[in-house]
Amino acid sequence: MAPADDAEATLDLRNADRDAAIAHLFDQHYMRLLRLAVLLGAEQDAEDIVSEAFYQLHHRWAKLKTPGAAAGYLRSIVCNQARMRIRRLKIIRHHTYQEPDDLVHSAEQQVLLNDEQRAVVAALRTLTSRQRQVLVLKYWLDLKEAEIAETLKISAGAVKSHTARGMAKLATVMTGGLQ
Repeated sequence: MAPADDAEATLDLRNADRDAAIAHLFDQHYMRLLRLAVLLGAEQDAEDIVSEAFYQLHHRWAKLKTPGAAAGYLRSIVCNQARMRIRRLKIIRHHTYQEPDDLVHSAEQQVLLNDEQRAVVAALRTLTSRQRQVLVLKYWLDLKEAEIAETLKISAGAVKSHTARGMAKLATVMTGGLQ
């Protein structure tokens, strides 16, 4: 076999390994990432956000320090994409008005959220984006403070602060305000 053929075979093997690893990650994490995106406020864009996360992972696979970092990388992308979506929506809503009843929810979103969960999601929407992200990562994904800090690229102290403030506001909202 010529040296060029060896290089092509090695490249194909790496691509096959990457594709198999990403397919495995997709099977293991897709639904969790979809729920994460919905809980972070992605609503009908949740599937697009998760798809974008897997696209970016595929595109940047060689830049990962280890394949084990892929799940955290996917979470980071979903958090960032959801945050960017919310920013875009705030700008759009500033310039236009849309009745909340006119929103169309995807079938996946309806299945993922029952009535109690909808109340929690509505309460989560009252939080700042960062507070919502921290609480979802902490209490829904059971990540440790260090993992949350790494995912969101903030300090562990900021994680604690956002957690405390977010929980205080959630308690107020969920109990119907001041009693």
